[in-house]
Amino acid sequence: MGGVPSTTKYIIHAKIEIDGVVEKPDVIGAIFGQTEGLLGDELDLRELQKSGRIGRIQVELDSKGGKSVGVVIVPSSLDKVETAIIASAIETIDKVGPCTAKVTIEKIEDAREEKRRRIIERAKEILRKWETEQGLELKEITEEVAKSIRALELVKYGEEGLPAGPEVDKSDTIIVVEGRADVINMLKHGYRNVIAIEGATVPETVRKLSKEKTVIAFVDGDRGGELVLKELLQVADVDYVAKAPAGKEVEELTGKEIAKCLRNKVPVEEYQARAEKAEEEYKPVEVKLDKELLSKVANIVDQVKALQGSLEALIVNENFEVSKKVPVRDLAETLQSEKAVAAVIFDGVVTQRIIDIAEDKGTKLLAGVRIGNVAKRPYNVVLMTIEELLKQLAT
Repeated sequence: MGGVPSTTKYIIHAKIEIDGVVEKPDVIGAIFGQTEGLLGDELDLRELQKSGRIGRIQVELDSKGGKSVGVVIVPSSLDKVETAIIASAIETIDKVGPCTAKVTIEKIEDAREEKRRRIIERAKEILRKWETEQGLELKEITEEVAKSIRALELVKYGEEGLPAGPEVDKSDTIIVVEGRADVINMLKHGYRNVIAIEGATVPETVRKLSKEKTVIAFVDGDRGGELVLKELLQVADVDYVAKAPAGKEVEELTGKEIAKCLRNKVPVEEYQARAEKAEEEYKPVEVKLDKELLSKVANIVDQVKALQGSLEALIVNENFEVSKKVPVRDLAETLQSEKAVAAVIFDGVVTQRIIDIAEDKGTKLLAGVRIGNVAKRPYNVVLMTIEELLKQLAT
């Protein structure tokens, strides 16, 4: 990377906006001047640059209409935490000369990533030559290097530039996953006909592909996966449904787990029939909150309304104040560490495990998007859906 020392670990990329016309030296002067003494001698930019732990600061500026906009690049040989602190300090700069300024950190790049890419490319070249000259078979190649090679087969597909494997066009069947990390993991394990929707809305490219090919929707085993699948089933022609194990994401599955999930895929008609049956069988018993409990929950009604589609959970203390807001995937673990919990309201499915933990914490109210297959209903915990809770709060 031009202009970046070989010892550089990270590169801070920042955007700077200035209400006035200034020069590059003015910006560099403001960076050093306004951070001086801010973090003590150990993280003083001048001292860090003298010791070579911060490289030469580069500034690119463009002035139009009496304003200056540009980028600031700061090479760092510090560790990740110290680099983040330096980046945060740079973001505090609010003036360049007499002009008001705003600095925004856009990203911190790992400079070693380019070196890793060169290593992998060289490893591929060595392996190809080795195999040609000595007739080595693929099974003798180190699995980790082979996985890295397959991961580099990631391509951008369609008008939206969706993350995909190289055989989406060639294959009669495609596997549709949620995000880029899922595609990379699938490629590592040899699945080259995979494409990600990369967002909550199904792209037009995936819709078109679903009309031409057999589609396997492979989603995470959480509430987010359910929402993505629901959207897919509404707008695309899905043929089969596969799901990661409960609480797991496709990006973290092993090759064996991926193969098992895909073997256990079900036709979309069967999946929808099961979902409808489950909704009927496990429809929550209609319950009414007593007036005292209802009046307490009313204090947090706005936060309850904001839960829809957030994949978050509210943990409510004995004063009926939200003490914590956590991702649904961390709810069980967080609950276990709490001493007393008056209510738990979350954008997910109420399971037996969550009920058992909540009951042990003295919880009075447990509300989710729906009630799952509950074998043992507690006597002292009110179970209900968020929809029913909001209805009762509205009356």
